[in-house]
Amino acid sequence: MDDPESAEQPPAPRSALHALIPGKDFLASRKGQLLLAEWVVSFITFICYVASTAVSLMTVPLIEFLWALFTFFAYSTKLNEQLKGILWPLLDFIRCVSAAVIYFVISLVAVSKYSCGASKVAAVLGFIATIVYAFDFYIIFNDLIKFLKKEDDGQEEPQRRKSEDEDTDFDSD
Repeated sequence: MDDPESAEQPPAPRSALHALIPGKDFLASRKGQLLLAEWVVSFITFICYVASTAVSLMTVPLIEFLWALFTFFAYSTKLNEQLKGILWPLLDFIRCVSAAVIYFVISLVAVSKYSCGASKVAAVLGFIATIVYAFDFYIIFNDLIKFLKKEDDGQEEPQRRKSEDEDTDFDSD
């Protein structure tokens, strides 16, 4: 009965690198999937610009790739909940708006100015990235509006009561 092979083994300790892997719940969420899509499209676009004659346009996908990678790991490791001083939804909104506009502009430049195949593929991927980032900032914008309306509703109640109290004071004179 005391067979060492049949005894339960304690779970193996987790490595430090395993802590960097995002959880399945985050990857299954809409935000996780959008950030993963932004990350992948930015990286592939960067590789295409490096392999093309439009090498001067490679910095935008590289910066957006790194920024999306940071945001992906910040949300997946819940760093955004630990750093309360940063307004994460607004920062994410600005990131998505700037990325969508800049990707659109450099894709237009790549299509109109460069004729090699890798530049054309990078431009198409840039247009796809524009759509992904635009969809993300649309969702973030709707979430920000809901958040701000909820915040305004909480602040309007005391002001409304105060103005009603002032109105009743004038009526009694």
